[in-house]
Amino acid sequence: MNNKYIRRAMALLSVAVLSSPMRARTEVQPDSLPHYLELAARSNPQLQADLALYKASVEKLPQAGAYPDPELELGIFPKPMHTLMGKQVADLTLMQMFPWFGVRQAARAEAEQMAKMAYEQFRERRDNVWYQVKAQWYELCGLGERYKAVQSHIDLLHQLERLALGRFSAAGVQTAGSSSASPPRSVWQSASTSPASSTDMGGMPGMSGGMRGVSSAPMTSGANAMPQMSGSGAMSMSSGSMADVVRIQLERAELEHELLDLLSRRRAAEAKFNTLLNRSVESSVALADTLERRILPDRAAGLLDSLLENNPMVAMLKSETRGYRAKARMDRLMSYPMIGLGLQYSMVAPYDKPILGNHGNGHDMLMPMIKVSLPIFRGKYKAQQRENKLYYQASQLKEAELHNQLRAEYLNLRLRLEESARKSDLYARQYALSQSLSRIVIQELVAGRQGLADVIAQERQLVDYRLKAIEAVVAYNTYVAALEKLLSISF
Repeated sequence: MNNKYIRRAMALLSVAVLSSPMRARTEVQPDSLPHYLELAARSNPQLQADLALYKASVEKLPQAGAYPDPELELGIFPKPMHTLMGKQVADLTLMQMFPWFGVRQAARAEAEQMAKMAYEQFRERRDNVWYQVKAQWYELCGLGERYKAVQSHIDLLHQLERLALGRFSAAGVQTAGSSSASPPRSVWQSASTSPASSTDMGGMPGMSGGMRGVSSAPMTSGANAMPQMSGSGAMSMSSGSMADVVRIQLERAELEHELLDLLSRRRAAEAKFNTLLNRSVESSVALADTLERRILPDRAAGLLDSLLENNPMVAMLKSETRGYRAKARMDRLMSYPMIGLGLQYSMVAPYDKPILGNHGNGHDMLMPMIKVSLPIFRGKYKAQQRENKLYYQASQLKEAELHNQLRAEYLNLRLRLEESARKSDLYARQYALSQSLSRIVIQELVAGRQGLADVIAQERQLVDYRLKAIEAVVAYNTYVAALEKLLSISF
């Protein structure tokens, strides 16, 4: 019995994440989310504490329903007692009490249900820890994507600033009838593509390990569509203004401040993540190359029916109810008499001289004994049975209330999941449309119908849609993790 429950607990702690689709069918890769989940299962202090409590409850099984210890009585006569058979020197009594039939089975059944409750509590703690690890990991991935998006926009602003300075310088030397010189070709080419190396989180200063696990995927912006300009095309842009330069610098200063804020949030999130894994807060955390929405299988839509079977809290209350039922049977049987069987051995020494014509031979005596308890004070037994009945009713009511709460929470998570999916699709579509609009704005800038201020505003809107799309994906994945926790499953 003990080994069965210990094996179940260790199976949970081993590679329970093997069934997750986030993990490949091959060996778990180091510094991946499944690796971190397994590390948390093996190292989290609170989870290990609950495991120890479960093991302690398993050790109660051999104790429950055990026979009472036998009683041994030894009586020695300092002065031998004279009997017809001789001088009685000592008495030795051995007695074993036996509870009423079925008491031991009921006690073992109650202890087994208590052990199952501890097991389900351990499983609930494991699911909570895994949810926290997943949510924190998705947040870290979101921070990495936000950093890359903001850094890419800052790189674009550097290109626009050089362009604005070139226009301002050109405007100061041009005459009314002269043709303006085109901006340097290298400026337009560098503005058309953002350097991927500048967006790599692995180069972030002050980071413990950085984001080496996040590859650089520069944000596609409207600046990618900047055409090459020369001759008359540049003449239409010759009217530069120092105000454009200042606007760009203001926008860049705000974004650089946001980068520093993202770095601080990254450090705090890393520290919390490492705490869940019970390791140094300075340990590096490797993240996914890209942040993508988790795929929720179609079968998850019909899991409401199995929710009440898979959730650990439901299973714990079911075990509690069965435990009270077993205790009720045990209390009823304990109100019956207990029977004791024993032996009494009397040591008798012979007389040295006959007494009253009796030649006492000094033979020892052996006497079988039986003992019966008399539970005549019935009040306490009836009170125990009424108490247990009320506990049983309370456990059933708590289970019914938990069913209602879980159904409501499940439906709420499903609605939030669908809402996050709609937001993610909306922001992705808006981001694509904003990219097209950015190309149009830049073309109008080349034609002289738009100013740099319009380009800056459009690029800012573009990065805002990108950031909103990242937040929507992080929220979606977090809701998926919450649904997995609620159902206690690994998709």
